Formats: sequence, C-alpha cells, structure tokens
Amino acid sequence: MKSIAKILLILLILVFAFLGFDYVMYRTHNAVSDAAFVRTDSLVWLSFKVSGKIDELTKLEGDSVKVGELLAKIDTKDFLVAKEKVSHQIEALDRKIQAQQIKSQKIAKDIALKKNEIAIKKEKLHLAIKAANYEIEAMRVQALQQRRDLKRLQNLYRKNLIQKEKFELASTKLATLQNSIAAKETQLQILQKDLDDVAVQERLLENSKNEVKLLAKMIASMQQEKQALQKSLQEIENKIAYSYLKAPFDGVVAKRFVNRYRVVDKGAPIYALVNPKDLHIEVLLSERKLKGVEVGNSVKITIDAFKDREYTGEVRKILPASAATFSLVPRDIASGEFTKLDQRFIVRISIDNPTPDLRVGMGASVAIERRH
Repeated sequence: MKSIAKILLILLILVFAFLGFDYVMYRTHNAVSDAAFVRTDSLVWLSFKVSGKIDELTKLEGDSVKVGELLAKIDTKDFLVAKEKVSHQIEALDRKIQAQQIKSQKIAKDIALKKNEIAIKKEKLHLAIKAANYEIEAMRVQALQQRRDLKRLQNLYRKNLIQKEKFELASTKLATLQNSIAAKETQLQILQKDLDDVAVQERLLENSKNEVKLLAKMIASMQQEKQALQKSLQEIENKIAYSYLKAPFDGVVAKRFVNRYRVVDKGAPIYALVNPKDLHIEVLLSERKLKGVEVGNSVKITIDAFKDREYTGEVRKILPASAATFSLVPRDIASGEFTKLDQRFIVRISIDNPTPDLRVGMGASVAIERRH
C-alpha cells in the first residue's frame, strides 16, 4: 500500500509539474487578460435638432432598423402654420415688388419719350427764336432806312417837289414795318415763354428721375425684406425636416429614452442605436504584459456568456496613452510622494468569427500571442 501511495504521489507531482510548466509557458507565449469587453464604434445616441412634442415613435428596444427608416417624429403643426404665414408674406411682397417694378419701368419709359420730345421741341424753339431775332434785326434795319427816306421825302414834300401820295405811302410803309417788328417781338416773347416752359418740363423730368431712384430704393428694400423672409422660410423648412428622426445606418435599437407625447428639448436623447455587425474587443492590458504584443498578432477570445465557444481575432490597435492619462482626477505627484501603479493600455482586437448573439458590453477573456 505504501508503494502504491508513493507512486500516486509521484504521479500527482508530475501532473502538477506538467500543468504548472504548461501554465507558465502559456503565459510566457501569450498576454492573457480577463479585463476585456465587447465594444462597438457604431453605438450612437440619436436626438432631435428641434424642441417639441413627440407624436410618433415607431421602434421599441431590440427592434431592427434600416438606414433612412423613420424612428420618431415631432408634432409639426406650429411649424407648418409658421411656414404658411411666411409663404403668404413672401407672395404679397412679390406682388408689391412686381407692381413697383412695372411702375418704375413705365415712368422710365415715359421719361425717355418725354426727354426726346423736350429735346426736339427745345431745338425747334431755339431755331425759331434765332430766326425771329434775325427777322427783327432785318426789319429794324429796313425801318431805319425807311425813316431816313421818309425824312428826305418830308423835306421834298414841304418844298412841293413831290406829291403828297408818295410821302404818305412812305409813311404807311414805315408804320407797317414798325407794326411787323412789334408783332415779331411779341412772337419772340411767346417763343421765349415756350422755352421757359420747356425748362420747367426739364425740371419736372428730373423730379421723375428722382422718383425712379426712390422706387429703385424701395424695390431694393423690399427685396432685402424678401431675402430675410426666405431665410426664415428656409429655417422653418429645416425645422420641419429636423422633426423627423431617421436611422443613420442599419442596426438595432439598444435603448429608447422617451415615450410618445412627451415634450423634449433639442439634443435630448431619444434612441440609442447600435450596429451589431460592427463589433470588436477592447482589452485593458497591463503594461507588464505589453512585451511582444504588436499589431497583427493573433488572439484567442472567450466570451464570458459563452464559455463553450472560442473566437479568434487580431490586434488592430494599441492606443498610445494609458487609460489613467484621461482620468478626471489625475494623480498629484508634486509633493514627492509617489506610489508606482501598474498602468493599463487599451488594445483593440478584431473578431474574425462573430456570432449574432454577441452583445455590446459583454465581458471576455483574451490570450494575445506574443512575438519574441
């Protein structure tokens, strides 16, 4: 019996030695960690860009969604009323702008015609005034000569050297010339008055030009007002579009934060959406285990929920800073007191053979093959 007991003891010692040696070799060739979790880069919180009352929620937690599918909707009645009001204002302003443009075009056309008419009339009056002045000057020269002739005939008539009729004829001719000069001077005054009237018309034409300028300013002001209204309309249309919450990718609803008819603020979370196909493993690996761990190393993965399965993967990234680097309360070592702690680095690992029942947040264990 003693010999059998010794043999069993030796066998047990050999088994434990073998297991111990295997354990040591396994840990030597692999970086092992239980601080691993299933993660995703496609976990997003969806929210509205506007505030309002939710009148439609189409999905429950765990439901699958397709990209572009409607998930929730905010009541758009107020937005639609505002849109209709602004649209009517724009239409009314368009009619006003069109009416003022037609008026401005008509005045501008009338100005062009009137300007042409005034120019022609002015030229004719200047020519007529010039001709009247020439005629008056010529008649004055004739009248001067006629006075000389009349004075000479008067002396001859007193001496009975000519007949009375000849003297009277010369006197009548002078009177006719004087009357013609007076009539022509009256005509010249009328022409000058007409020219003054033309000057008044030119001043009135300048006033019409100022009216066109004023209309142009009014139209520009209304167009600026229209642009402001169009901007407001675009903002309202954006709010209407923002009232529809749609899925940004194919995935599954991980969390629904609100119920129907609830009033929510802009940016408040409505759904959390995850893409179950975009999964990876994140490991908090001790700095003491980083030796030989490189990008591309193969990995064996065990999910805590499925101990009977083995997944494989590959190291994709080793983040350049430790997890403690981003702590909200960093360690203060300025006093000189320092306790050295084991730092952990995040290692991202791809999953070669994921299964549909993997869930974000599941715990895992990994064995990362080291390169020596």
